[in-house]
Amino acid sequence: MIDRRDFLISGACVGAAAAGAALVPHRHLSLMPDLRLEDVVPTAFGAWTSHDVTDLVAPKVPGSLSSRLYDQTLERIYQSSEDGTEVMMLLAHGDTQSSTLQLHRPEVCYPAFGFEITGHRRLLVPLAPGVPLPATALIADAPGRRENIVYWTRLGGFLPTTEMEQRLDRIKAAVAGYVADGLLARFSIVSSESEQALGAASNFVVNFIRAVPARLRAPLVGPQVAGALVRAGE
Repeated sequence: MIDRRDFLISGACVGAAAAGAALVPHRHLSLMPDLRLEDVVPTAFGAWTSHDVTDLVAPKVPGSLSSRLYDQTLERIYQSSEDGTEVMMLLAHGDTQSSTLQLHRPEVCYPAFGFEITGHRRLLVPLAPGVPLPATALIADAPGRRENIVYWTRLGGFLPTTEMEQRLDRIKAAVAGYVADGLLARFSIVSSESEQALGAASNFVVNFIRAVPARLRAPLVGPQVAGALVRAGE
């Protein structure tokens, strides 16, 4: 005969199992199901032209963590015909974000390649009046080189600005029953004048996103920001 204590314990176990089952994602959400990064972003716009490069991230070795994190990467350098400014762009898309495979944030990656993060702050990039893009500004120093970085991450429809937010958003997706895709969008300028360079990188991002066709913006900035841009007339 089962006594009351055993009954309560077994009930608690069943409840925990049910809660665990509820956290197991049953769906996959990708904002880029049939898209390639090359088809989403422009190669030229306004005064900017670009060329593809292959050395903005560590080489993707088959079977490595990098190769499992990202199914697509796009690396370009955009140059302005007006003043010669160069903006390095890295887009990296991972189709599945899980507890073991998550986007690597630049403040973690840059030190692994010999940089010291000497500046780090949250940033709201004004894509249009009343349409901010949550992003992060970094200054990364190495001997003889300073990179001034503006970047953001997208996890499904979320735009986390910290590693903790990224983890919490992944949990929110799991509670909602799905595994989301993820995107890292990084733009950097090499310059010793950090405030000027970060301002230039932010302005570039504004014009870059506006140059992307409205129907293709959601994979870059999420559906909420993409929809707000359309409502703002951009």
